[in-house]
Amino acid sequence: MQSIFRLGAWAWLCVIALGPVLLPASASPLMLDDAIPVHDAWPVVRVLPDASRSLDIRSALSHLKDFKVPDSPHAGMGFRKEVMWFHVPLQVAENSAGQWVMEIDYALLNRIDVYVVREGSIELLATLGNLQPFHERPLASRTPAVALALAPGKPVDVLLRVDTRSTMIVPVKFMTPGAFHARANNEFMLQGILFAIGLCLLVLSAQQWFGLRDTVYVKYAALITSHLLFGVHLFGLGALYLWRDNHWLELHIAGLTSLLVSATLALFVEAILRDDLHPRARQALRGLAVILVVCSLLFALNLMNNQWLAIVAGVFGLMPALLGLQGAIARVRRGDVIGAYFIAAWAGYFLAGVVLYLTIIGRIGVNFWTMHSVQLGATLDMLLFMRIIVLRSAAEHRAAQIAGRERDVMRSLALTDSLTGLVNRRGLNEALAKLVPGAAPEQLLAIYMLDLDGFKPVNDLHGHDIGDELLVAIGKRLTASLRSHDTVARVGGDEFVVVAAELKSEKQAVDLGQKLSAQFEAPFDAGSQRCTVGVTI
Repeated sequence: MQSIFRLGAWAWLCVIALGPVLLPASASPLMLDDAIPVHDAWPVVRVLPDASRSLDIRSALSHLKDFKVPDSPHAGMGFRKEVMWFHVPLQVAENSAGQWVMEIDYALLNRIDVYVVREGSIELLATLGNLQPFHERPLASRTPAVALALAPGKPVDVLLRVDTRSTMIVPVKFMTPGAFHARANNEFMLQGILFAIGLCLLVLSAQQWFGLRDTVYVKYAALITSHLLFGVHLFGLGALYLWRDNHWLELHIAGLTSLLVSATLALFVEAILRDDLHPRARQALRGLAVILVVCSLLFALNLMNNQWLAIVAGVFGLMPALLGLQGAIARVRRGDVIGAYFIAAWAGYFLAGVVLYLTIIGRIGVNFWTMHSVQLGATLDMLLFMRIIVLRSAAEHRAAQIAGRERDVMRSLALTDSLTGLVNRRGLNEALAKLVPGAAPEQLLAIYMLDLDGFKPVNDLHGHDIGDELLVAIGKRLTASLRSHDTVARVGGDEFVVVAAELKSEKQAVDLGQKLSAQFEAPFDAGSQRCTVGVTI
């Protein structure tokens, strides 16, 4: 008997020593004190998976000992096929007013049943979630939220049954009504600023497309639109303002926009860096856009689930940047700042995308920065991409100006006599082709053929250089004696043609001919020589 007593004593000692290890740890209640307006509930949250989806609230309460500390980072549990139960024990401070708001700061949870257990009674306080009719929401907020009236100094248990097709992100917070509204206003302010930036860029791109008809602005506009829709959906603004009670959009818009962002980015990169990319890289970018559009159609038809969507978005989402990197580096090497802007934009896009992806799959914790990473990164990208388009347009404009000047120079060379600067035979033919059809009895056109007399002796006596100087001096004197819209052409060695339009009478034409003849009465200064030549008109 004594040995049995000793054995029993040892057994009790082992139970006492190992009890904290063998029995499930119970969380200390979250103390709700009005002095602290916002309380993060995650440190006291315990979870229970319900793979069979068969547990009701009473069954969940009977399994409270089976609730475990979440094995995932703060508030993020990744994709879950099963229903998850969350237990939050609360203790209301004695001096509390008892008015609290529970908010789950993630808008895309499909259904959340909120139960309150106090003093032995169970109450289904509310059913929240983005698939619930909007008019049934306890609070008309962008995120699941419900007001609680709690008795000061009393303990209370809150149980949440969460069933969702999206990622299981459950950042539960308890806050005073004032803090809830202040946080909501701050978020609305931030979303308004980011949306306004995107909308301004969208309007600017549409305006540029209407003016320039450059399809790169259409691709840029599609990229901005996809980002804006993704952002307003992720933060609950779409369901609040744009597509209220549209379940199909609530279930599909995030996946569709995430795939379309990558598809339009691939087309945008191909359009901007086309000349710097290998032909296979350009084909790969276009093919990638097609693949992503096909995947978006599969997702829209429910032929692809959210887990596969996350894999496709994670694998293909960064490929436009990787395929375009060669072209960006090529631009950087030749000193083009567009390449540097692309690399900076992709660095931010890559970092933001990785952060959001790891948050969605439950690898890093949920906080302001992880949840807003893609939205902030996308805004930075859109601003950098607009800067890239502006620089590209400026470069194309400069190239067009240079080409225009070169074209004008080549045309001038083709239509101008290289020695005198006067119109040559080809230029004269173009001038006559324009002037002859407009000739009329009251708008006469006079053509004067001028042949120099005594030019060859001057050329033989003083040399060709003096002869050339003489031809230049004759051209200048003839031009100075005529009206600004008259034409002087050199069509041969010492042959000139003068075309005078809009003459009122034949007498005026004769008088002009005499004026031309009089220009040869005075000698010409040709270099160091004064030369006299006559003219036959």
